[in-house]
Amino acid sequence: MKIKLPQKLVSSALLESARLRWFKFRKNLLSVVGLLIVIGVILIALLGPYIAPYPEHAGFYMNLQESSMPPSLEHLFGTDDFGRDILSRVIFGFQYSMLMAVVILLLVIPPGVVLGLIAGYYRETWVDQVVMRVSDIFIAVPPLVLALAICSVLTPSVFNAMMAVSLMWWPWYSRLTYSVASALKNEYFVQASETIGASSLHIIFREILPNCWGPLLTKITLDVGWVILIGAALSFVGLGAQPPTADLGTMVAEGGKFMPESWWISLFPALAIATIILGFNLLGDGIRDMFTEEVR
Repeated sequence: MKIKLPQKLVSSALLESARLRWFKFRKNLLSVVGLLIVIGVILIALLGPYIAPYPEHAGFYMNLQESSMPPSLEHLFGTDDFGRDILSRVIFGFQYSMLMAVVILLLVIPPGVVLGLIAGYYRETWVDQVVMRVSDIFIAVPPLVLALAICSVLTPSVFNAMMAVSLMWWPWYSRLTYSVASALKNEYFVQASETIGASSLHIIFREILPNCWGPLLTKITLDVGWVILIGAALSFVGLGAQPPTADLGTMVAEGGKFMPESWWISLFPALAIATIILGFNLLGDGIRDMFTEEVR
């Protein structure tokens, strides 16, 4: 006989759980700082065309009379060798960085999680062996090296950079989900579901998957910074976004030719990349603490 708890009781338990997790999160000041940085980055990316002082400078624009101007009240971050406002280009660079992170994670998380769940539930079977051995092949090659190799064969573009990073990123989610699912398989609630005749799909997606969200959310948050960093590295070597696209990695590479005299051309885009990575890493630490069992 199936026992159904009152909806009001379930809602109250979920609300109390959410309050406890938020209490754990806000106890860490750095996690709150990370959350504020992430919110700020997302708002800048969404409102870029409206808050950039010179939105036309994000594309093809040239004004040699104002080239390589140092930071001033008119151009807070200075201008580059084409006279383009660096602050405006950094703001639009946030858009490309966040777009790359969102697209790549949307492409890699579903297949990686599903394969990890299936391999973890059918542990020590041929399904487990096939999925994990294929994952091992991809993980054996350093992510940046594999992405560089793929992008060097294809035409350099933002799309090809996304595809290259996506191809080598899914095994990490497969491995993480596999380790959690294989451990949960022996728990009593899974065995109880098997005893009453629940289907494999029900057990995998309704019993095991909800218990994987803690580690998955932590990894997703941390991976945003890593994806943006690898995307910037590809652009830095000319295999990602192509000029005149306002990409942070491309801007750092272009400014390197004018160091140290025009230091601001590379410095501010590099600081923008560091800020994004710092924010998401601090937020990831806070999310990890949210899902720990004890309040510290």
